[in-house]
Amino acid sequence: MLQAGSNLKITDNTGAKTGRIIKVLGGSKRRYASIGDLVCLSVKVAEPRKQVKKKDVVYGIVVRTSKEFRRKDGSYIRFDDNAVVLVDKAKKVPKASRVFGPIPKEISESKNENVRKIATMAPEVI
Repeated sequence: MLQAGSNLKITDNTGAKTGRIIKVLGGSKRRYASIGDLVCLSVKVAEPRKQVKKKDVVYGIVVRTSKEFRRKDGSYIRFDDNAVVLVDKAKKVPKASRVFGPIPKEISESKNENVRKIATMAPEVI
């Protein structure tokens, strides 16, 4: 469960390292985001000479949360950190060519074809 003001790790090779959520997208009164949700965030720490700079406002799909996530079979999954992959806002196409760390299988089962590309770039799908 992530909300506005939450700090998270950016787990791709766009150059951004950490960010802070500005808004959870998907409704005017929407407060919390979980795995697979689109968020607007600002970049707080970034590598020099890369695609994304510090203070940039970007969009991302949440791929890992510390709060446990209930699967359809009744089991729960939880990760060590809160992480996001940066995407283009309109098409939801990943900006990066690589994703670091594990990705839950719910991302690969998404209805959006462009979001499923995140799972194909990941080294491990749990």
